[in-house]
Amino acid sequence: MGTKRHVLVDGRGVPLSLVVTGANRHDVTQLEAVLDRVVINRPPVTEASPQHLCADKGYTGTPARAAMEQRHYTPHVKSRGEETAEKRTIPGYRARRWVVEACHSWLNRFRKLLVRFEKTDRAYEALVHLACAIIAWRRVGIIYG
Repeated sequence: MGTKRHVLVDGRGVPLSLVVTGANRHDVTQLEAVLDRVVINRPPVTEASPQHLCADKGYTGTPARAAMEQRHYTPHVKSRGEETAEKRTIPGYRARRWVVEACHSWLNRFRKLLVRFEKTDRAYEALVHLACAIIAWRRVGIIYG
């Protein structure tokens, strides 16, 4: 059976939350689990400093928006076409979708994760968590080291 990694990352692509499911599960069904499993304390959310959450078109809909807003995020859900159009029309605009793709790419560089050979789901999920911890350690070391 195939697996899917549902990841929440910060603005630099550092993984903050991870849920591993079967490949037949849609992303939006795991939204609440991913948002609830953030491994660090979030800064206080105020009107002056809201926390924005960028998501792709798969997270459109009232239940997904409600899940994001209940957790005090300001949702920004855009399709790939919308970001491409904004990139063409707004000078200096940077697409935000790439940070999650970068995280998945970094995870795929761990050869043990690229092709799953583990017999148990727990063993595979533990390896993915270890890879996320290594990625976070490396990225924080680049910034603060």
